[in-house]
Amino acid sequence: MFTIIDRYIIKKYLGTFGFMLGLLTIIVLVIDVQAKAPRIESNGFTVSEFLVNFYPYWILNLIITFMSILVFISVIFFTSRIANNTEIVAIISSGASFHRFARPYLITSGFIAIMALLLNHLVLPLANTKKNALEPYTYTAVSRDEFTGSSEVSTQLSKTEYIFLKSYNKKEKRGSGFLYQKFDKNHRLTYQLNASEFYWDKTKNKFVLSNYLEKTIKGDDTEKLGNGNSMDKSFGHPPEELFPDVLLGQNKTTPELLQFIKREKEKGNANLNTYLNELYQRTSMPVSVIILTFLGLSLSSQKKRGGLGLNLALGIALAFVFVFSFEVLKVVSENKTLTPLLAMWLPDIVFGPLALILYFKRANQ
Repeated sequence: MFTIIDRYIIKKYLGTFGFMLGLLTIIVLVIDVQAKAPRIESNGFTVSEFLVNFYPYWILNLIITFMSILVFISVIFFTSRIANNTEIVAIISSGASFHRFARPYLITSGFIAIMALLLNHLVLPLANTKKNALEPYTYTAVSRDEFTGSSEVSTQLSKTEYIFLKSYNKKEKRGSGFLYQKFDKNHRLTYQLNASEFYWDKTKNKFVLSNYLEKTIKGDDTEKLGNGNSMDKSFGHPPEELFPDVLLGQNKTTPELLQFIKREKEKGNANLNTYLNELYQRTSMPVSVIILTFLGLSLSSQKKRGGLGLNLALGIALAFVFVFSFEVLKVVSENKTLTPLLAMWLPDIVFGPLALILYFKRANQ
């Protein structure tokens, strides 16, 4: 059962967090729209279309990304204020321990962390699907071509099957210079299929190959040739999964992402760190909400010279170091310097003990 003090702190926590959330959303939205409006309009869209079909999902992604910063700054802000008003001294002088005083912080941060977990694993991927469909049109022309232009790609279907494409357009799901090869366990070519052009037929859930030539190599090294104008061919997966981009992991709920990673491992794909980073960060970031709550409480619950301004400056600096360390560690992990599991949990591993040490030091004062 909550006491008056519990309700007071929870109200302060959620109220400050909500204010910070609203303030960040408005400021960042206005700045981003102004910066990206020329690119949006140059691609044949209107800003109004993006405000309805893109920015609601983009804002949700932004909130989840910077939730740790928002929580940390919110805790420092309202805790510093009640510390400067000597409210914390009064509460502890009345007989309550610092651990008892910290209980509503744990309850509130736990609630926010659980909500963030649910959003990260189940809701945010659905929003990202909408966001990522339009996001390339907010990029510069060079960056946009990576997602909407044509390029040479290849993929491994299994340990013995490969596809090579001279040119493939991910947006239109069509290309040219198609080559499929299948080998036996001794790495001997047993089947090859070439096509001058191909495209994905959504109604058939198959690739349509034009002007194809197929070659089957038998055990005695004799060859059987075949050709034709058109062939429908299935490779078991849609083109989004056969030729994935860096945004694919963001679009999948956690059960779907786990299934995708498992399937890629079975195929022999070793370049999965981008998707593993996405998987592990979905849990590690919400856990950081609790860690940064107690770090903020420990740093700001005592009245000191400099007051709110000093605490906020320190809090903002630490929060940005914490959150952007994730981005740095993603790059490190993708370069295979660190494992994705360690990279995405390393900020929590470092800041968690630091928060505990400062918390107990403050509690024993």
